[in-house]
Amino acid sequence: MSSSSHAASLALPAADAAAVAGDVNPATAPYGSWRSPITADVVAGAEKHLKGIALAGDGRLLWIETRPEEKGRMVIVKEESKPVDVIPQGFAARTLVHEYGGGAFAVNNDVVVFSNYKDQRLYKQTVGIGSPPVPLTPDYSAPNVSYADGVFDPHFSRYITVMEDHRADSLNPTTTIAAINLGDEEVHEPKVLISGSDFYAFPRIDQNKKRMAWMEWSHPNMPWDKSELWVGYFSESGDLERRICVAGANQILVESPTEPKWSPEGELFFVTDRRSGFWNIYKWVEQTNEVVPIYALDAEFTRPLWVFGISSYDFLGKSNHMIFTYRQRGRSYLGVLECDSGSISPLDIPFSDLSNVVAADDYFYIEGASTSVPFSLAKVTLDVNKTKVVDFSIIWSSAPGAEQYKSFLSTPEFFEFPTMIPGQKAYAYFYPPLNPNFQGLPDEKPPLLVKVHGGPTSETNAILDLNVQYWTSRGWAYVDVNYGGSTGYGREYRERLFEKWGIVDVDDCCSCAIFLVDSGKVDGQRLCITGRSAGGYTTLASLAFRNTFKAGASVYGVADFSLLKEETHKFEKHDLDHFVGDEKACYERSPINFTDQFTCPVILFQGLEDKVVPPDQARKIYKALKEKGLPVALVEYEGEQHGIRKAENIKFTLEQQMVFFARLVGKFEVADNITPIKIENFD
Repeated sequence: MSSSSHAASLALPAADAAAVAGDVNPATAPYGSWRSPITADVVAGAEKHLKGIALAGDGRLLWIETRPEEKGRMVIVKEESKPVDVIPQGFAARTLVHEYGGGAFAVNNDVVVFSNYKDQRLYKQTVGIGSPPVPLTPDYSAPNVSYADGVFDPHFSRYITVMEDHRADSLNPTTTIAAINLGDEEVHEPKVLISGSDFYAFPRIDQNKKRMAWMEWSHPNMPWDKSELWVGYFSESGDLERRICVAGANQILVESPTEPKWSPEGELFFVTDRRSGFWNIYKWVEQTNEVVPIYALDAEFTRPLWVFGISSYDFLGKSNHMIFTYRQRGRSYLGVLECDSGSISPLDIPFSDLSNVVAADDYFYIEGASTSVPFSLAKVTLDVNKTKVVDFSIIWSSAPGAEQYKSFLSTPEFFEFPTMIPGQKAYAYFYPPLNPNFQGLPDEKPPLLVKVHGGPTSETNAILDLNVQYWTSRGWAYVDVNYGGSTGYGREYRERLFEKWGIVDVDDCCSCAIFLVDSGKVDGQRLCITGRSAGGYTTLASLAFRNTFKAGASVYGVADFSLLKEETHKFEKHDLDHFVGDEKACYERSPINFTDQFTCPVILFQGLEDKVVPPDQARKIYKALKEKGLPVALVEYEGEQHGIRKAENIKFTLEQQMVFFARLVGKFEVADNITPIKIENFD
């Protein structure tokens, strides 16, 4: 949709505007049937995401934003009085390394190097001069060589990047760290600097000396299971002549070092979870090859490396002050560390959930949100001592019109609930239904939608998400679960899922729903569940192996572990070895093999270009449930991969879930004018 139509869709109807002003007495109506100004169009318009941030030479920010109204195109934008696009139409900054991508661009002064989505080649673009992007890597006639997480090399005229090459084997590509020549206008074949491991990330170059740090790992590990941090020394010709393993080589000390960064003084900092099981900040002492802790806390100072380009901390200009973020018990914190003295200054900003940060001399940019602020990008200015915030301003927002819905926004309650293991707890955020125009029937409790995050090694956060508010403002209760296996609570919590995917996550989601029923908050006869990707798997597994829920929606969810093992991409090829186990366990925990145990309706959504979860899985579930006689529907999207990025598809997915649950479980009529798709064995 155009920006003008988006603005129009955000306008509040008169009745709802009156409710905001407190002029309307709430009407009594069944939960789920309430009319809300937070429409699916509004949600689709707010489904913008940031996919990387970096500072240009003039100290202003560049970022990648997704645009659902442009079919999910990812655009590099520069901060100006009015933000301007850096790359022209016909280009999109997105890499397919590891399928999940990230780290699709880097900037040096006013020169940007980015990965172009369509052909996966690297291009060079000078900011502000209007000339077209210039290709830096060869044209292989197909998008089968991808690049990510690159950096400019200040010592040699080149760009160093992770390279994934599918030419020899599409399912088992070769991953290396390679150098791309920037010295002339000719396109050269990339020069491989480092190879031999299955995966690489974070090539980071010391500005002072000819040294580079990087992270590597190999099957069967994922980067958060066990990885290694290395430092290499460049020869005069630019090759790596000597290498030292800084962390991760000790077979007894299991750790996953990540996020290496060189300080302005040339010291190497990084994050690892050695001994404590929590990702904390450490420093490498080169003279003695020792690793020393900088700030120890039972908190997570980074997050799992599902995508490239994570930046959880950064250095303030040439000083030895570090801006850092961490998460503890469902909330983010921000501070400044004086690296020499070790003194910490907490910083207070209006975000309770933080992610990437990049810093200049006395200011920094940070991605964040809160329960009242949607996912945003802010500029934060510090005082001369770099210990206090003197200015905070939001320069980009995923949902700039969200403030007008203030009285319709349900505030999440963080809570613990008992798991199936005696004495053990898991965590979730509960959103009660809220709409100033309506209240539920006196003898009625609201239906509940349980949301299962993807990952499975991921975390859900308490932020203002209009997708959630779409449900709560219509009279649904909503709960977002951080089941055992989620991040944000240390390695021990994360590893609860080892060999128990399909057991711990399913039990925790069921236990959470039952806890809310027993607490008197929701209707036990109207429990629904939804999830994407790994969350879609937990949704299907909950419906196949438990009887807690009355209906479910799987959005590109896994249905067959054995098929996933055969067909999925290299990055996750051995993930199931950790999370599930042998072939017998894969069979026993695959919902596709137990469709006879499904007892309630299911709706499935699937992108036809998905290489993470191939479309065949959704089709098999659909066919089996249709033959069994259960109400079932399948929606397939042309041109969507692992994720729904186009505005029209985001809208359709949301509305069809809503009307599907309403027709089959809800016992209410939705207020929105939605034409439901045909449901097999029901219509």
